[in-house]
Amino acid sequence: MLSRRLVLPEVPQESFFLWGPRQVGKSSLLRATYPDARVVDLLLTEEFIRYTRQPGLLRDELRDAPPGTLTVIDKVQRVPALLDEVHWLIERRGLVFALCGSSARKVRRGHANLLGGRAVRHELFGLVSAEIGASADLVRMANHGVLPRHYLSDKPAPRLRAYVDDYLKEEIAAEALVRNLPAFADFLRVAALSDTELVNFANVARECAVSKPTAQAYYQILVDTLLGRFVEAYTARAKRRVIQSPKFYFADVGVVNHLAARGTVAPGSELFGKALENLMQHELSAYREYAARDWPLRYWRLASGAEVDFVLGDMDVAIEVKSSRRIATSQLGGLRALREEHPSVRRRIVACLETRRRVTEDGIEIVPVMQLLRGLWKGEIA
Repeated sequence: MLSRRLVLPEVPQESFFLWGPRQVGKSSLLRATYPDARVVDLLLTEEFIRYTRQPGLLRDELRDAPPGTLTVIDKVQRVPALLDEVHWLIERRGLVFALCGSSARKVRRGHANLLGGRAVRHELFGLVSAEIGASADLVRMANHGVLPRHYLSDKPAPRLRAYVDDYLKEEIAAEALVRNLPAFADFLRVAALSDTELVNFANVARECAVSKPTAQAYYQILVDTLLGRFVEAYTARAKRRVIQSPKFYFADVGVVNHLAARGTVAPGSELFGKALENLMQHELSAYREYAARDWPLRYWRLASGAEVDFVLGDMDVAIEVKSSRRIATSQLGGLRALREEHPSVRRRIVACLETRRRVTEDGIEIVPVMQLLRGLWKGEIA
């Protein structure tokens, strides 16, 4: 098993949630970290039925457990009523729980406070370059995606197809999250085609033949099931009119490739550039979580079209992602416009496919993507 960058406490003193997309490796991480813990696996049909019928069984089964005993509950979103028992056992018995799931949506509907702050939250992402190590292959990541089974597979296409089918069947249909499953399946394809781009809910709704509120609700389902996230615009201290619509990024570029029927994505192509931007968002988001950084991750764009892909913190670092092997002066316009608007920006970086790092006369750093990612995980970027 690859060593993951998310570090869980060896002997947890307080309960926690571990969220993450399907097949990201949550169960494997918990079993590797806590091999002696009692495990309640709600993916098993018999376990699911038992606890659905009688959530109180958990209290009975842990009646003799001493304070501090750890219990792992896998797929906790399948039986949200168990959280009432967990809550009682934490408060009255001093027990500790690791609660693992791929969607807080169903849990939130029935237990809005998610144990009222009695459990901390962790999130596990797909593989990042630092976990793969020296063998990390940018082209493979851009084509296979970063979910462990898909990245490591020599033939990811069947796995990706099964992943999307299982998501529709088990996350969406089984939980009755939408009334019209075919419409939601169409939405997934349309959303994938606009991955990394500004979200226009009206346009998406029109292409899917649904209402704008329905399209907005569909995007929220993707967020709640951790299949994607919004990146908001940086709008502070704007001198000129800036765009405020959010961008949307799927959690795994391999899923995007399958849904959008991209085929093989070759370096230097426009689609490779979009895949590279998705991967950069993934690495930055994962680093922020694992390294416990509290800076926001946003993008910046003027109404005139000048844009920078990512702004870290309050203009601490600005990163533009390009799939070019040689960065031309014309490709630096966004970062130069950003400095005119925000002279206090600390660093401006272009992540690209050039082979050596260099710095322009006005201080823009041109950095190979993998070199930038190595610096990120060493704490040298933000």
